[in-house]
Amino acid sequence: MPWPLRWSARVLTVLVALLVVLAGVFVHTVRKSFPQVDGSIRLPGLSGTVEILRDKSGIPHIYADSAADLFMAQGFVHAQDRFFEMDFRRHLTAGRLSELFGESTLANDKALRTMGWRRVAELEVPNLAQETQGYLNAYSKGVNAWLTANPNASDRSLEYSLLKLQGGGGEPEKWTPVDSVAWLKAMAWDLRSNVENEIDRALALAKLPKERVEQLYPGYPYDRHLPIVNEGSLTRGRFDQRAEPRPRGNRTLGTNRALGQAAETLGSVPSTMGARDRDGIGSNSWVISGEYTKSGKPLLANDPHLSAQMPSVWYQAGLHCRKVTRACPYDVTGFTFSGVPGVIIGQNDKISWGFTNLGPDVADLFMEQVAGDTYLYKGSRLPLEIRREKIEVAGGEPVTISVKSTRHGPLINEVIPDARPGGEANAVALQWTALTPGHTVDAIFALNRAGSWEEFRQAAALFDVPSQNLVYADTAGRIGYQAPGRIPVRAGGDGSWPVPGWTGEYDWQPAPIPFEQLPSVLNPADGFVITANNAVIDPGRYRPLLTEDWSYGYRSERIRTLLKDAISKGPIDAATMSRIQQDAHDGFSDTLIPALMRVDLAGPSVQARELLKSWDRSQSLESPAAAYYNAVWRQVLMLTFNDDLPPAARPTGGDRWYEVVRRLLAAPEDPFWDDVGTGNLKETRDDILRRALATAHQELADRLGEDLKTWRWGDLHRLELVNGSLGTSGIAPVEALFNRGPLAVPGGKDAVNATGWNVQEGYAITTVPSMRMIVDLSDLDKSQWINLTGASGHAFHDNYWDQARAWARGELLPMRSRPDSVRKAAVHTLRMTP
Repeated sequence: MPWPLRWSARVLTVLVALLVVLAGVFVHTVRKSFPQVDGSIRLPGLSGTVEILRDKSGIPHIYADSAADLFMAQGFVHAQDRFFEMDFRRHLTAGRLSELFGESTLANDKALRTMGWRRVAELEVPNLAQETQGYLNAYSKGVNAWLTANPNASDRSLEYSLLKLQGGGGEPEKWTPVDSVAWLKAMAWDLRSNVENEIDRALALAKLPKERVEQLYPGYPYDRHLPIVNEGSLTRGRFDQRAEPRPRGNRTLGTNRALGQAAETLGSVPSTMGARDRDGIGSNSWVISGEYTKSGKPLLANDPHLSAQMPSVWYQAGLHCRKVTRACPYDVTGFTFSGVPGVIIGQNDKISWGFTNLGPDVADLFMEQVAGDTYLYKGSRLPLEIRREKIEVAGGEPVTISVKSTRHGPLINEVIPDARPGGEANAVALQWTALTPGHTVDAIFALNRAGSWEEFRQAAALFDVPSQNLVYADTAGRIGYQAPGRIPVRAGGDGSWPVPGWTGEYDWQPAPIPFEQLPSVLNPADGFVITANNAVIDPGRYRPLLTEDWSYGYRSERIRTLLKDAISKGPIDAATMSRIQQDAHDGFSDTLIPALMRVDLAGPSVQARELLKSWDRSQSLESPAAAYYNAVWRQVLMLTFNDDLPPAARPTGGDRWYEVVRRLLAAPEDPFWDDVGTGNLKETRDDILRRALATAHQELADRLGEDLKTWRWGDLHRLELVNGSLGTSGIAPVEALFNRGPLAVPGGKDAVNATGWNVQEGYAITTVPSMRMIVDLSDLDKSQWINLTGASGHAFHDNYWDQARAWARGELLPMRSRPDSVRKAAVHTLRMTP
């Protein structure tokens, strides 16, 4: 072999050998952090032996003889599979992300220090029930036992190894009960309801007269879309589902620069369960009486809609006392949050429950007049509450901020360094129910051990924040609904607009709406309960204000239609419930398409419009018509509203805009149809619809090709599973380690299969059914579930995203809970001893 070739061959051999070695090191580093799932582990602090059985999906079922041992083992197991996620959330909720990631997350930390989530959690823990505090301590001991057993970065997870290379990460601190409680504040923030709508209304008012802003927030269509509760009213200070309704029984402010800064501040608060696109946050749950089922016992379905995350926000688990007693009362299976003991949504041996976001107005923005270190209130100058917050920054110098608060709450515009707000008000305070210590953690354990409707309601009374629609079913055959939560009573106003804080006329009353007055039904006359973020109850039969900003009931009404149709054909089963969860029907197409078909049109978009004539309205993966329809809908919204609204208030899609456009279609000369950028030319409805049809056709021809028959909704509507920390690092090789996908997924925004997307950004999926669950109360072992990703938070673990493709196809896994079926399905068994 000639010398140059011999030299090249040797270099190539060395490079290959080096790559093999590096690959081996990488694989060793990755696998070193994988959890031990077989054999025995000694766990100091246990009072007895604990057994952990995992199935092929990595889902653990934990068996113990005491509640303390049960929750200690849960802490250990959560840490095994998800500790980096837990630690990331801990830093997030405390406003300490910059300790891990440097100055790139400084704006996040400033916003979170201003909100003070962790400070509230620190106040909340001592006020919890002693039993709850004991469980939180036991859980923390389990997490910390895992930390002690895994002292090196490579022992804990790949993320720590990478952060160590960059000089970040540090040594994780011991877990505490405050860490668990603070995470629930993050959950409450992402499900907080309408504070962005308040800002959007006020910002829009800077460009539009008030009556035109009001057009963008139409009232709930009670005449077309039923609320959740359709019987009962308040009587003698309590909600009575047998009471007759009472007759139906006010609005407020402009805008200034401080509100713009407040919007920027709120935008800096990281999303933990939801997404920047608030219109995509929702959920479906419904429960049907055994009167209509094949088994004669209730069926319950739930699928919360949250942001698409890697790993999923949920972690499936079973928590079982070997012998259920008063001292060890838990036999529960369901979806948990890593970092929090107990089960959030699921079933025990007697009842099942599900959540959707109730969405009451639990946060208000108060415009304040601040001068120096004082603010105006009822004619007097009061001192601001001021505290200093020091933020450590990896690779940089610490940053100290001053957090100022009025009697209403923290000044959220104060974290913008160059803020120079003007006008009558020069600051914005946020009042939010979750900034007051509560008892939601007590409620979790009470729900987990509840065995009847009465015990379920006692647990719901403790569920302060976030306010959730709770659906219920039990093995005795009862079904029900309860609205819980700390919902403020206002002296004036309805919470729709920012209000002046200096007058006192919009202050919250000391006590919220009493729990006894919140809507509740047991065994409703309809034989089912449907919640999909629709209005809870018609204000014609209920006086206290819950909110003015509901979802508009398109999903709930579609579920009602499908349920009634299924019932008319005979008793239904779990397969029927699953088909309804997968329904991809577009609820606005029957309104928009007739208007599109009436428009005079010429050119190649005529042929594209023909796709809509025979479309079945289903947003299936293979549908050319669904692709074109959604492209047209996107253009309709952008062409109609983007020229009139500031960026923060522009449409992202969703059923509020269904109602706005529904009304505009009947008003062809409305000013919203006019494009203000075209000078003296005045556009009307048909001009914008025609332009939307043509622009959408050109967009899809450019992206998917000229042949209409080859267009597929699934080629546009795709899901990237993005890791919430290093998956957004901006470093492509690092992101490739943690992110997965894309997956083509059917459905759309405000379809029952609510795979949301943001009109302003494109068709990529931003919000999803984060899990799905169907509970069969005739035999709880026949219940089914699926998670968005998988049990493991370790990249490259077999269970990192093994459920994702099944989830995308609409499949479900067995939700085992009986000891014999759990043991039969187990592929791993781990014993823990004291």
